[in-house]
Amino acid sequence: MSNPDRQTADRLSHAMAAGLSLPPEGRIALFAPPIESPLPPVEPGRCTIVQPVKPDHDLWRDRGMAVETALDGTFAASIVTLPRARDLAQDRIARAEAATPGGLVVVEGAKTDGVEAIVKALGQELGEALHGPVSKAHGKVVWFEASDKLAHWIRPDMEANAEGDMTAPGIFSADGADAGSRALVEALPAKLPDRVADLGAGWGWLAREILARGVSELHLVEADLRALDCARANIDDPRAQFHWADATTWEPETPLEGVVMNPPFHAGRKGDPSIGKAFIAAAARMLGPRGQLWMVANRHLPYEPALTAAFRDTTELGGDARFKILHAARPIPAGRGRTTGTTGRG
Repeated sequence: MSNPDRQTADRLSHAMAAGLSLPPEGRIALFAPPIESPLPPVEPGRCTIVQPVKPDHDLWRDRGMAVETALDGTFAASIVTLPRARDLAQDRIARAEAATPGGLVVVEGAKTDGVEAIVKALGQELGEALHGPVSKAHGKVVWFEASDKLAHWIRPDMEANAEGDMTAPGIFSADGADAGSRALVEALPAKLPDRVADLGAGWGWLAREILARGVSELHLVEADLRALDCARANIDDPRAQFHWADATTWEPETPLEGVVMNPPFHAGRKGDPSIGKAFIAAAARMLGPRGQLWMVANRHLPYEPALTAAFRDTTELGGDARFKILHAARPIPAGRGRTTGTTGRG
């Protein structure tokens, strides 16, 4: 099976052979291209990557590319790689159209990310002005000349959900707090340690619950800048500190006393337990000798070996058929093996 990141390049190359022609001059915006996908066949200096997720943002920057967290200025062409969330996909396409006056907007994506539904919706909005689709590598490519026909697809940068919290299109659990976070909160002690981090803090629901448990300092660490901006809007508390960072590499200035987290476990549509394992290793690194970790995970995810490798004491506090609530304490310093400790159910 081909690499999904390569599929984007395969689709664009095939579309160009079938009639897609990028403008010979001017800036080209690329919305969240896969990090391993080759750039379009133009001068790299003409390209601007639009990427609000910190790890991918920094990877493109380190390769010498111009990178922005949101569109800035106008472009001769824009290429939108579809995200999974339809509302975010439509928002990005419409913003690309607005930033590419009279220019070319290219939309490409995989069938598993909903490209067929987006192509159908674009056809209804644009009619014969839509070119393609060209099918390749389990996806499609379409293109059109920008006008203003999609302006009604633009969503606010953030808006209140049914529970009154500010969220943004496409961020995790935008409609309300997810069941895993709620289960984790039910298992937290009434009083948490003073200095705590919330890794993968999202738009801040879990952080509010942590703040209600007597902490003196809370670090919200979140890779998606759009989610972190929502957290800033949802939390007005001087104890909260906000960090746009990769939770697996972020380090506090001094060791912490507690970490609370509901780590992600998907890379695209594919489950990837290595993400949660990296969160566990990061939590162990940032905690002091008596530090504690509380986390929630889907019942089937194999996190217990990673916990016992990183902490002297590990316990399952509870859960249900869907989730397990895990507690770990006393991180093992890097380079030292496990010598004492307990495991079991609380």
